[in-house]
Amino acid sequence: MRVAHCSDLHLLSLNGARALDFANKRWIGGLNLIANRGRHYHAEVFEAMVADFNRSAIDQVIVTGDITNLAFEEEFRFARRFFDAIELGPANVTVLPGNHDAYVARGAEYFAAHFDAYHQPDPDWVWPDGERWPVVRLRDEVAVIALSTSLATPWFTAWGRIGEGQLERLRAALSDPRLAHCFRLVAIHHPPAGTRARSIVRGLRDRADFAAVLAETGAELVIHGHEHLDLYEELPGPDGALIAVRGIQSGTYEAGNLTRRARYRIYDVAPPAPGGAVRPTLSGDLCRIWDPSRARFVAEDTPSGEDMAA
Repeated sequence: MRVAHCSDLHLLSLNGARALDFANKRWIGGLNLIANRGRHYHAEVFEAMVADFNRSAIDQVIVTGDITNLAFEEEFRFARRFFDAIELGPANVTVLPGNHDAYVARGAEYFAAHFDAYHQPDPDWVWPDGERWPVVRLRDEVAVIALSTSLATPWFTAWGRIGEGQLERLRAALSDPRLAHCFRLVAIHHPPAGTRARSIVRGLRDRADFAAVLAETGAELVIHGHEHLDLYEELPGPDGALIAVRGIQSGTYEAGNLTRRARYRIYDVAPPAPGGAVRPTLSGDLCRIWDPSRARFVAEDTPSGEDMAA
């Protein structure tokens, strides 16, 4: 199975926005749009990424949050139009919220309403307490387990929290016998490991509790966004195993900094060999990077003038 991961799209629409709508934390984001995001992040790049998904042999797409900038309802409507063009459909495209999707408290309501189909759990994975997260979606040998760390935080901060209840449900999912032969892919917005996870302003407040769950239950891969960088860390799993934790750049960045240029990553998950490991394994990964000169995504190491299908 091939799983595509992208993040931090920051799809902007200010249609219908009033001056009064910025009389809260949004004024900070508005200044950032003027100085940075409005010039560097472009919806047309995600539109090209969607076209790349549709012509590539991809089975699942996972988007780890920040689909909007300021959590206006019109931004969620605007973003939904791009997502609905992905031919895999909502059942095979998992979208979880980021801190920008809860920039103000009502953002969480807008995300839930407009992207409900993209974070619906499988019927057999509805939690008895009625809570949505973590969302569990089982697709062949891959179990996608999507967390929400999204919440409205004080001005000038962008930290996240999983919460005790969600962590208990995560533990239950990762240790569930129904996933005993699955590749367990955990998706989260904030980085759960490394120095950036420890930031008081931008980090994950309960990262130690998350790490404790994974040390007990294990997982095969953790993916995240938030930092707009290609990040690689590891967390300890059971019996001395190490769990890869991978971050990704923004999916719409189109400025001069090549290390931050828009891209998405494709993970290949292979079934276990006879007589080998019980679970499927990660057999490889590759990046597709935005090439502004050709207005399309290409393999990250593609020489100028060439291309390679994903």
